[in-house]
Amino acid sequence: MTMSHKSVMAPNAIDVRVSSTAESTLRATPAMLRGYHRAPPMKPSDHAADHSPLRANDMTVVLVVSGYHADISGTLANGARRAFEKAEGRSDRLEQIMAPGAFELPVIAAAAAQRADVDAVVAIGCVLTGETSHDRYISDAVAHGLMRVGLDSGKPVCFGVLTCATIEQARARAGGAKGNKGEEAMSAALRAVAAIRSLSGGSVGGPPRGAGLLR
Repeated sequence: MTMSHKSVMAPNAIDVRVSSTAESTLRATPAMLRGYHRAPPMKPSDHAADHSPLRANDMTVVLVVSGYHADISGTLANGARRAFEKAEGRSDRLEQIMAPGAFELPVIAAAAAQRADVDAVVAIGCVLTGETSHDRYISDAVAHGLMRVGLDSGKPVCFGVLTCATIEQARARAGGAKGNKGEEAMSAALRAVAAIRSLSGGSVGGPPRGAGLLR
């Protein structure tokens, strides 16, 4: 019996030869060889935003605000405060703490998250691209630091820090054409608190300090 060998080449495909007595052609893409395939398209309802009413009257949130680019940070913080008030949050349960700069946001957020009466932390700031790579180190450290605080505390620690190339881009995202990212960060924090409460029977706060998932 004669065994036939047939191969097919295609853009971004790897040539795989298969022997068979019949027609045998197999085209394997890199994604297939890594063990996964393209997921079917999502329906609009699968990724629609949650627009259900928020109620924050029993939530305590700490805003940690960077002092750098104070005009931008201040506008973002005002947007976060409006989102809290819109969700019926009480003014005496929203606390604002100033940070010297964006780099100090994670450590101050960690101190806030340790408090038993705090349900969530929202970090506010603005990092702009400069002539060196300094901004990239700052942005990366802040993002990873805030994520770590959230995982270690089991409480939402939301990222309301703009990382923009220009001051114009920042202004557009601080109450301009692109909305207010401080408001969005606060809304995300409140929804995350509600979600965690629904999973944990009404409490917010996870493993003890030192038991973080990333250690």
